[in-house]
Amino acid sequence: MTTTKNIFQRLQGLEDEIQKLNNTVFALKATDIKAYGENYEELSVHAALRAERIACQLRNLVFLTERPGKSAYMRQAAKAHNLKIEDTEGILSITLPGLLPKRRLHTNTAFLCEPLNFALQDHLKNHSLPLYQSCVICFSQVYDETFPMRRIRDYDNLEFKQVLDVISSYVLSDDTGLLCDTYHTTEIGEHDLTVVYIMDKAVFPDWVKSRKNSIKIISEIL
Repeated sequence: MTTTKNIFQRLQGLEDEIQKLNNTVFALKATDIKAYGENYEELSVHAALRAERIACQLRNLVFLTERPGKSAYMRQAAKAHNLKIEDTEGILSITLPGLLPKRRLHTNTAFLCEPLNFALQDHLKNHSLPLYQSCVICFSQVYDETFPMRRIRDYDNLEFKQVLDVISSYVLSDDTGLLCDTYHTTEIGEHDLTVVYIMDKAVFPDWVKSRKNSIKIISEIL
């Protein structure tokens, strides 16, 4: 049973976490990114993950009441993440924030996956989603062109698996490698974001060619 004392203790813990986040942001401001790029990267990832934990802990406090309630809140969270789901000519696209490096096991992955799960559920209320039997899943990692290219990461170091687990439960009959191929590409754009494209295998070759001709891209080409 949650009591006023429990809530106060949680808020006090959050206050401590926010202070630690402030300290990390202060350290980032004092770090020369050109001279100490690795330190800057480590601090920035640490700050981002701490901020996600804070957000998840605050969500739990919101859910203690029925106002606005979990569904209403998750709808707002999905909007805050700028999650978009579109189905155009048999190609399903899901737009997400730029993915971070893989997290340690103790780090909460609910920050993005819970709003994504809700967005897919909500989408199904008014739209259908294709159920793919044999498909290609394309992860397009888009990086803001105004920032240095050295921050582009290897695909193996990003948290694609958690996102795929959520999406696959809605649109894939089976995510086994026998039926599902994956493709990764890095693009340069106006903002950091990740777009997941899902399509039948027969559609994929023409899709790749059209993408290469229309966008700024750095790809792993088969």
